[in-house]
Amino acid sequence: MDDALETRELRYFVAVAEELHFGRAAERLGMAQPPLSRAIQQLERRLGVRLLKRNRRGVALTGAGEMLLHEGRAALDATTAAARRTRRAGGADSPDGGPRNRLVLAVKAGASHELLHKLLGAYAAEPDAAEIEVLPSGTCEQEGMLRDGRADVALMHAPFNSLAGFDSEELMTEGQIAVLPAGHPLAARTTLSLADVSDIPGLPLARWSRHGTYPPGPGPEIHDQTQLAQLIALGRTVAVYPDSARAWLWAEHAAVPLTDAPCVVTHIAWPAHSSSPALAGLIRTATRL
Repeated sequence: MDDALETRELRYFVAVAEELHFGRAAERLGMAQPPLSRAIQQLERRLGVRLLKRNRRGVALTGAGEMLLHEGRAALDATTAAARRTRRAGGADSPDGGPRNRLVLAVKAGASHELLHKLLGAYAAEPDAAEIEVLPSGTCEQEGMLRDGRADVALMHAPFNSLAGFDSEELMTEGQIAVLPAGHPLAARTTLSLADVSDIPGLPLARWSRHGTYPPGPGPEIHDQTQLAQLIALGRTVAVYPDSARAWLWAEHAAVPLTDAPCVVTHIAWPAHSSSPALAGLIRTATRL
């Protein structure tokens, strides 16, 4: 029995497993359906397990199929990451073929500007510092960016981001605030609780996408920081943020500390077993802040 899997096989299987429909998967892959079906059948024979349940109602994953979907996504992310980081190391992804010493840092939009300024300033003063490209992201997007190579390092925020599979160092801990329209009656309070802001009549909590899915609720779906800031100013929503978010608030906003919200811990995180000297230098700088 051959335990080696080809990248092509994994791409085919992940497409079918995500679509649960051979026709849609074939269209997504830009190929005809019959060779795709044959490729999946050959993969099942080689592995000696059934990956998909096929019937008149459609396609469903077996337990083995669920496992291969999870592992396959991780493997494809790893191969994509290897290609992206290799190009970056060689300068192939810049118009003029350089610079060759560059790191991409993923940060959540609206995260602590002060910490980021301090980190970038301190690192730039180091001998042989790499160029840092700051890549803003939405809530929880930093994880995917690290896994598939779009980023080399990220500022992550527990308990919102998962640090599983990454190396990390803790940088700062802070409380959380409710960000409200400045004219709202609750804006005059000195403190609030999570219960106070979870069910405000006419002012529902904003909803950020997490791993591509919005949580249920009446609040608006938020796509970026500017949209959120405007909706709060217009009296359409309320948001819960780390205390450092005060740096981006408008005059039309009010910030009230939350007494029972969990503390937010900011970590600098990177792929485990990284051997990049530039990344090691950035981590050393971050831990000295």
